[in-house]
Amino acid sequence: MTLSIIEKINNLKKEKNAVILAHNYQSAEIQDIADFTGDSLELSRKAASTSADVIVFCGVLFMAETASILSPNKTVLLPDKTAGCPMADMITAEQLAELKEKYPDAVVVCYVNSSAEVKAISDYCCTSSNAVNVVDSIDAKKKIIFVPDKNLGEFVKQKTGRNMVLWPGYCPTHIFATADDVKKIQAAHPAAVTLAHPECPRPVRDCADELLSTGQMLKFVHSSDKKEFIIATEIGILYTLQKQNPEKTFYPASEKFVCPNMKKITLEKVLFALEDNKYVIKVPYDVAQKAKKALDRMVTVLPKG
Repeated sequence: MTLSIIEKINNLKKEKNAVILAHNYQSAEIQDIADFTGDSLELSRKAASTSADVIVFCGVLFMAETASILSPNKTVLLPDKTAGCPMADMITAEQLAELKEKYPDAVVVCYVNSSAEVKAISDYCCTSSNAVNVVDSIDAKKKIIFVPDKNLGEFVKQKTGRNMVLWPGYCPTHIFATADDVKKIQAAHPAAVTLAHPECPRPVRDCADELLSTGQMLKFVHSSDKKEFIIATEIGILYTLQKQNPEKTFYPASEKFVCPNMKKITLEKVLFALEDNKYVIKVPYDVAQKAKKALDRMVTVLPKG
C-alpha cells in the first residue's frame, strides 16, 4: 500500500517528535495538517512551550527565527527557505542603529515582523495583537521608536497618544487593497461587519468596524451574534474562520489580499522538511541572546480582546 503525503508526514512527526505550527495565512491544506494554528503571538508562545524536539514552522522566516530564539535547544525547520517577509526586510540593524543615534533617549519597539538582528537592538518586541499594550507599558515620558510598520505604528499612536517615531515600512500585501475596494464589498453586503488588520493603510482602517489581529478576529467572530463579515487581511484566514464558524458567511475585502510568501509552503515541502531536515533556521547565539530579551517582553504582555 502506498502511503499518502499526509500519512508520511504524520509518521515522520511521531518518529522525530515533531510539531507543525501554521500561521493563519497559510493555505487550507497546511492549516489542516498543523498541530497548532494561530497568529504570531500565539505561535511564539506555542514554540516556547512545546515539548517537541523539532518545530516545523509553516510561516515566514522571521517566525522561524523567533521560534529558534525562544527554543534554542529545538530544531526549527522552515519548509521553504525563500519564504521571507518583505516588511521585515525594509529595515536593517544598521538603519535602526542610526535611528537610535538620532534619538538616543527613545525606547525601541519592533514589530515581530522583523529580523533577529533588528530585534537584538530593540528594547521591546510586539505583535499586532499586543502592540498597544506593550507601548502602554512603557514610561509615558519616553519617546518611542516603532519599526518597521508605519501602519501598525499609526494605529498604536492613535490608540495611545504616545510620542512615536515611525519607520516608513509596510506590508505589500496589506497595501494592495484600497478603501474603494472595501467600500464596494460593504455596499454589496450592508449587514456585514468589517474587520481589518492594523497593517492596513489608514483609509482602509477607517472603513472598518473593528481593527484586530488575526487571532483577535477569530475570537471576535466566534463570540459575535452577527452572521456576515467582511475580512480585510490576507485571505488565508477566511478558511479558518469558515471552518470554525460554518453557520456564518465571510467575504474577502479584496481578492488582492494574498501574501505570495505565505503561500510558498506546500504539503510536499513539509514532507521534505521532515525527511531531510530542511531548512534548519538557527539564529547565532549572541544575536539570539539579545533578541530574546525583547521577545520575552512580547510573550508576557497580554493582548487586548
